[in-house]
Amino acid sequence: MSSRILLINYPKITKMFSDKVLLITGGTGSFGNAVLKRFLDTEIKEIRIFSRDEKKQDDMRQFYRNPKIKYYIGDVRNYESINSSMRGVDYVFHAAALKQVPSCEFFPIEAVRTNVLGCENVLNAALENNVKRAIVLSTDKAVYPINAMGMSKALSEKVMMAISRNLNSSEMVFCGTRYGNVMASRGSVIPLFIDQIKRGGPLTITDPNMTRYMMSLDGAVDLVLFAYRNGRPGDIFVQKAPAATIDVLAKALLELYNSKCDIRIIGTRHGEKLYETLVNREEMAKAEDLGNYYRIPADTRDLNYNRYFNEGRSEISQIEEYNSHNTHRMSIEETKKMLLELDIIKEDIGI
Repeated sequence: MSSRILLINYPKITKMFSDKVLLITGGTGSFGNAVLKRFLDTEIKEIRIFSRDEKKQDDMRQFYRNPKIKYYIGDVRNYESINSSMRGVDYVFHAAALKQVPSCEFFPIEAVRTNVLGCENVLNAALENNVKRAIVLSTDKAVYPINAMGMSKALSEKVMMAISRNLNSSEMVFCGTRYGNVMASRGSVIPLFIDQIKRGGPLTITDPNMTRYMMSLDGAVDLVLFAYRNGRPGDIFVQKAPAATIDVLAKALLELYNSKCDIRIIGTRHGEKLYETLVNREEMAKAEDLGNYYRIPADTRDLNYNRYFNEGRSEISQIEEYNSHNTHRMSIEETKKMLLELDIIKEDIGI
């Protein structure tokens, strides 16, 4: 697992999206915006942004001023609002979620309502409206979950797999994509570090040995397109990516900004993992290596208890999971090179 990950050549959007309608739940978030931008200048007929944040929708409307984009106010917790927004839709990207770990810890039922029941509503509406392909966005926290956010996303994956077993047609595909840390997204520590540098520090680090995958938003969108083209019912796709320790990331940013700010170690926060796991051992036993990606096929067993409890696989104990500790570990120079691809850093340092 320590081999260097090759850079991905961004794939072009194929004709499968021409004259089609795409709905993005959580479309006002960083990931939804990245998907929107990739599709906007293509031959796609319409992109529907579904979210409950009318202010962000209005900001997007003023910024893009594009007739291809349609805005729908609603909440994935409410079946009727998502169902009425999905009429005539060909493709769905479900990114709406409660993502903040501390918030989910203190309000776990809210995480269930949005991440689990909301996912069920989206996919049942997609089923009802004969959507061709739907992709559910998941997270490394769903693998060996230790917090409410990860537990709710793990259940959302199970919901996707269960519904994918009962699709209306062989032409329909519901599948998932699973991500680690996406650089400069809402859940990334990079914007926090940049803000702390601009304020004169210090940079607050929970654990300097903590590792996180380093994925760009563009690369993450590539995985969505790959899943749309290659997905089978119940599949989960994972992008291979390099990783860096939080200490290396902080030092790389300090060098890029030519800053002498101190680094302060504050200790691990509630529900925080030392490293990100994208594929667990049991999944690695059946995962398909597709070059830049892993495909984790759905478990197609039925409810036959002998097959679940009386038959084992000895090789699983010999297999290593895929995580941010055993992927390629980037140096400070490699991390700086990757950070220089981010628009927020290019603007700050005048590139």
